[in-house]
Amino acid sequence: MPQLPAPAYPAEVLARLEADAKEVIARYPGSRSALLPLLHLVQSEEGYVSRTGMAFCADQLGLTTAEVTAVATFYTMYRRRPSGDYQVGVCTNTLCAVMGGDAIFDRLKEHLGVGNDGSDMTTDDGKVTLEHIECNAACDFAPVVMVNWEFFDNQTPESATRLVDDLIAGRTVEPTRGAPLCTYKDTARILAGFPDRRPGAVEASGGAGAASLVGLKLARGEAAPQARVVGPRGETPRDTEDVQPEDAAPHDPSPTEHLSSHDAPQKTSASDPEHPAGPAAEEGE
Repeated sequence: MPQLPAPAYPAEVLARLEADAKEVIARYPGSRSALLPLLHLVQSEEGYVSRTGMAFCADQLGLTTAEVTAVATFYTMYRRRPSGDYQVGVCTNTLCAVMGGDAIFDRLKEHLGVGNDGSDMTTDDGKVTLEHIECNAACDFAPVVMVNWEFFDNQTPESATRLVDDLIAGRTVEPTRGAPLCTYKDTARILAGFPDRRPGAVEASGGAGAASLVGLKLARGEAAPQARVVGPRGETPRDTEDVQPEDAAPHDPSPTEHLSSHDAPQKTSASDPEHPAGPAAEEGE
């Protein structure tokens, strides 16, 4: 059945959004370029991109609702259903999954009593929405959890459970790096391009973590950091001896070492000259 026209925003909300939209559109030489920030703007109003929000964007930019819908449904940062105050995303791409991302997601799903699809992804009190997220380019800190797009690195099922409990209880939560947390609606307004007025928030944003900057330091000829062996999850990493000379015997990892993305790649049959990987034989050979 065809859907009825989307309900209009209340007059006072419409007037405020129109003023904000005018400011956003003025940043671009072509008005259509303002669609992405306008979608964040309407998301900051309702916590998701509703049919009313998409109709508003279409009216402001002279587009059809089909054109706006095509964009809003393409990017995963735009929510299509009401969401919680805190969007908790667990990365379950390859490295995070290997390092425990799947276990974290399963633990949180059970702990929060939520599902994995549609409206049942949000807790009954409307505080937390749980979802899988794609790679967040923070593999050096796997497994990674994000809350309203702020990083919580090197998580475990236990630490992630404490995190969501603190969010629900209203306790102060500090990201591993980046700006302090704010609600999902506030985050959406910042993504729309409006200033973050919270005292100290901009200064706290910081930059890349130390593990991500090792390659840059080496490229600049700076001293290489001391090698680190990452022990089993939950144990404190320990420093190794200074880098061995080239003629030293290869290091033989002990059974207690836990090689991770922080460690140098290990030899495999394909890279070992003594065991070259030749072409696959034809069937029957």
